[in-house]
Parts: sequence; C-alpha cells; structure tokens
Amino acid sequence: MNKIYQAIADLRSDFKTMSFAFTKDENEIDNAVQELMLYFMQMNQTTLSSIYEKDGSLGLKRYGAVALRRSFTSPRSKFYYTYNKYYKNIDELTSNATYEEHNNHKSIYNLPNQVSEVYKYEQLEKIDLILDNLDYWYDREIFKLYYYEGNTLDSLAKKTGISRNSLFTTIDKVRTKIKEEVE
Repeated sequence: MNKIYQAIADLRSDFKTMSFAFTKDENEIDNAVQELMLYFMQMNQTTLSSIYEKDGSLGLKRYGAVALRRSFTSPRSKFYYTYNKYYKNIDELTSNATYEEHNNHKSIYNLPNQVSEVYKYEQLEKIDLILDNLDYWYDREIFKLYYYEGNTLDSLAKKTGISRNSLFTTIDKVRTKIKEEVE
C-alpha cells in the first residue's frame, strides 16, 4: 500500500493543475486537493489496489480527476460542506456592506419566523397520518429510520444490510407520496 500512497502523493501537482479548470483561488485548490488526498487515504484498500494494479498511476490520476470534479461541482460533496458552504457564508456576513444592507438582504440567518408552532405541529401530524396509512410497513419503517433517527443512507445500509440504492428508492417514493398528500 505504501507504493500506492507514494504514487498518489506524486500526483499531487497534477491534481492541483487539474483544479485550475474549476477555480483560480489557490487556497480553494489546496483545500480540494488536500480533501482528495484524505479521500484516497480513507478509501477501501481493495478498490484502491485494483485501480492501481489495472492502470497504475494513470488509473489513480483518472479516478482523482473524477473525484475532484465532483468536489468542485456537487453541493453534496464533502469538500462543499467542509469548505465552500462555510466560507461563502462567512464571506457574505463579513462583506463591506452596511448594517442596513445586511438587514434588508434575505438570508437564512435573518428571515423572520413566519411559521407558527401550531402550524408545524399540524403538518407533522399530517405526515404521521400519511405514514400510518402507507400500503407497506417496510416503507414506513425505512422512512422513520432515515428521517426520525437521522441516519444517512450509508449508515442505514450498514445497519440493515439493504442496498443503498434500494433504500434511496424507498425513501424517495415515500417522500413523493407525502408531498402529494400534504400539498
């Protein structure tokens, strides 16, 4: 494995060069490449070995290029949550705008609380009723495990032994049914 990790380390400058296609900010590039290195370190060793054995450094480079593209373009990537989302909020809050501009600018931090607690409770009651009336108990229980207990798809797949795709399909189906009936 040390040979593979050394090959990944040797590709660091290539990954930095690839990142310039998405941004010119060197700090952001350094953060993305560092996140990619961490991703490789935490990756399944069998998968990593098979990529390296099949195509060598070129395979690692291709895999890293795809992971980098996802990091920069997907709002669901770990890089986005760790760096972009956090720093963009700080930049907005610390810009050169005056106090009045911040107060008039709608953001998640200064929206008035327009939803009363009673309304929220009524909506939750409707959702519980919809869940109780689902055709299959399986759908209801998977939805509750995901939303009520705060599991991720990956952690739920590990706990239940059900494939991640099957879980996603079930949760999406229930979510669509709830949206149709609540609105």
